[in-house]
Amino acid sequence: MNDTQPDIPLSLYIHFPWCVRKCPYCDFNSHESKDQIPYSAYVDTLIRDLDRELTSESRRHIISIFMGGGTPSLFPDREIKRLLSSIGSRLDISDAEITMEANPGTFDQSHFSGYRESGVNRISLGAQSFSSQALENLGRIHSPGEIQRAFEGARHAGFRRINLDLMHGLPGQKLDAALNDLKSAIELAPEHLSWYQLTIEPNTVFHKKPPLLPVEDVLADIAARGLELLRGAGFQQYETSAYAQPGAQARHNVNYWEFGDYLGIGAGAHGKVTRENQVIRRSKTRVPSDYLREPSANETIVAQEDLNLEFLMNALRLTEGFRLSLFEARTGLQAQVLDAFLEKAFSRDLLEIVGDRVQPTARGRMFLNELLLLVD
Repeated sequence: MNDTQPDIPLSLYIHFPWCVRKCPYCDFNSHESKDQIPYSAYVDTLIRDLDRELTSESRRHIISIFMGGGTPSLFPDREIKRLLSSIGSRLDISDAEITMEANPGTFDQSHFSGYRESGVNRISLGAQSFSSQALENLGRIHSPGEIQRAFEGARHAGFRRINLDLMHGLPGQKLDAALNDLKSAIELAPEHLSWYQLTIEPNTVFHKKPPLLPVEDVLADIAARGLELLRGAGFQQYETSAYAQPGAQARHNVNYWEFGDYLGIGAGAHGKVTRENQVIRRSKTRVPSDYLREPSANETIVAQEDLNLEFLMNALRLTEGFRLSLFEARTGLQAQVLDAFLEKAFSRDLLEIVGDRVQPTARGRMFLNELLLLVD
């Protein structure tokens, strides 16, 4: 079956499942690297996995690649170079945004320089906090000083597009502490900041032993004051938790939020492709040893009646929302199916029309879950 939608942009997600230590808040498919990581064998399997994906995919132009984890920066630069070279021989990645997640605690200057020379052109550093105590509480392996060294090392390696991941609403966190974290991040002058509130997810250590988190009033103050700081530093909020300097939005994530397509390779990776107005979701086997033996995939077709909710769950995270024409192009549905939802959302001051876009109001951004509950 090779009847893909040629006008829908295509990205590639690559999952690296190993990390040094599993963080107590993490619900991603990550596994502590207690033994030697099979670097070469894993890259071989990634390439085999990609070849299988491409048997049913006619598009060959990739707008973005994102290497996430786990901790991709545990892999030596020679293996990343081999992987990207293999991808480049199969797909057109000549103008792709290529992002790699990195843990400041695994920083190695020669590796960072090697990643850049291999074609990685954007790096995302998992800072999370600049407080030693907060980092310890979060189970992170790095120190505040290592964040600065990794950031400076990335600049020295030639990276001109750097993201910092930063969390707020941490256990016991007060307003001043959250704002100090944000000020420290802003002082480094990254092009992009992912600033998101800690949430307690199932199947995590924090879920089994919940820490004491800030109350709602404190969280609201952190969000409001933090937004002021970010705007004052020239950052534009373009998604619920994403802030960028002009022209520095994350192309890969925008493709997710605009309900674009993406292939997923690697243990536990997820993908989404559109074929004849059918949205197909694929997920790979999660356990690394099983994946190395056989990179098998489960495939499900999203039911027609669920497409509008799936689209809205993504597109309404965007500050500027979406055009109704995009909804029709990405779902194959008529915009009229949204009429009842839009009427309810407009009447509750959760959505508004700005030009030709449907976008969440300030209240809608604050109460996104409430907004989505209005979907029929």
